[in-house]
Amino acid sequence: MISKGLMNLIDGKKIAKEIREELKADIQKLIDDGKGVPGLAAILVGDDPASKIYVKSKGKACDEIGMRSITEEIPASISEAELLKIIESYNNNPDYHGILVQLPLPDHIDDDKIIESVSPQKDVDGFSPVSVGKLVIGKDTFRSCTPAGIQELLIRYNIDTKGKHLVVVGRSNIVGKPIANIMLQKKEHANSIVTICHSAAPDISEFTKQADILIAAIGVPEFVKADMVKDGVIVVDVGINRLEDSSKPKGYRLVGDVAFDEVAEKASYITPVPGGVGPMTIAMVLKNTYKAFINFGG
Repeated sequence: MISKGLMNLIDGKKIAKEIREELKADIQKLIDDGKGVPGLAAILVGDDPASKIYVKSKGKACDEIGMRSITEEIPASISEAELLKIIESYNNNPDYHGILVQLPLPDHIDDDKIIESVSPQKDVDGFSPVSVGKLVIGKDTFRSCTPAGIQELLIRYNIDTKGKHLVVVGRSNIVGKPIANIMLQKKEHANSIVTICHSAAPDISEFTKQADILIAAIGVPEFVKADMVKDGVIVVDVGINRLEDSSKPKGYRLVGDVAFDEVAEKASYITPVPGGVGPMTIAMVLKNTYKAFINFGG
């Protein structure tokens, strides 16, 4: 165990950049070999500001690595049936190997029906019941991008996970459940002893204090305090929350689900917010799209 105070920052921006550079070289080789170019289709329904920024970032990242991309910006008034037709058109379009539908969707559209309509061969978000089912039983599949990015960070920082007690705070379908399933598999860079804790626990700190590796994905600003973790813990903070701060030009600051300054004093490794897990999500969308091309389009 690393002694108290010897904290290492896990730099998600740096690792995401490395992944993009690797993919750029891989895509250039596909082009040089005459095999074609992977393509990603993003579907954005409505004008949610955060979603627009996120989708724009994905398009920019595609351009950077030489990947084909298109963004369908659709008014929030679209009917569910019309949206399903658009998704089907991309399911059948050989130029696009990955499809992602940006969530959240308008209230009159059934999220589950839309997710299930994306071809499992193009499910680069890793949300399809087919992808999720394969993940649970340990088969190769598209993995949800934020959890896949978390594992990639642990790998690239040479953090041993075998037999370590990995505690996940939060049980969402996007982060909590899939990262638990990824890390409990009897595979290299996983094989952890996994505990999921959540709001039903009378005292979450009873579990977080046991963690060798703590993944915070509960959506509560600075929820995890120093007295909730042990010395030498490895902390991955998935949260991104806005707190009002009149001293900042934008009037707010971004914080995670972990009280960074105080927890960093006890952690051996910790991700910052922003700049930790966030950049990895887009990197893994690109990686999944390349995988889709290799598996089904190349």
